[in-house]
Amino acid sequence: MDLGARIFELIDMRSFSNLWYWIVLAALWSSVSHFVLGVPYDMVGRARKQSGQDMADLNALVQIKARRYCLVYQTAGLWIVAGLSFLLSLLMFSGFLFGIEFAQAVFLLLAPVSVVALLRVNLAHIIVDRGTEGIDLCNAITRNRFYTQLIGMASVFVTSLWGMYQNLSIGVLG
Repeated sequence: MDLGARIFELIDMRSFSNLWYWIVLAALWSSVSHFVLGVPYDMVGRARKQSGQDMADLNALVQIKARRYCLVYQTAGLWIVAGLSFLLSLLMFSGFLFGIEFAQAVFLLLAPVSVVALLRVNLAHIIVDRGTEGIDLCNAITRNRFYTQLIGMASVFVTSLWGMYQNLSIGVLG
């Protein structure tokens, strides 16, 4: 067997039967739920418990990150939404209408993450507009993380069901 055949055997384009896809799915949702607005969630726990310098650090870091999210959204938000809509539509149609499994797999990764990104932009606007700080900021971040985890659990469940269906139908038919 030559090197090219070994590489294509390692990188199987049948995504749902590939272990790497499931590792990427787990790592993606682990990191998305741990970092809210780019701030690690353990920092929120420390700030909630100790209040002093940890709370001041959290307030400063979240304000910086939230203003940056708002700036990016104000300057390029329309283009980002248009490009992401195009990409998701392309993946959805090529994956589910034309049966390209790789497109289905990427769509099932990106679609729920884009909903989470929308929630994060909304949270950033709330933080900047209201000047949210302290315990209210911790509660807002915790609430956003909870919704993110709900979306992540639903995403992993749907992806698992679809992946099992694909593997069973290809196994039976192929």
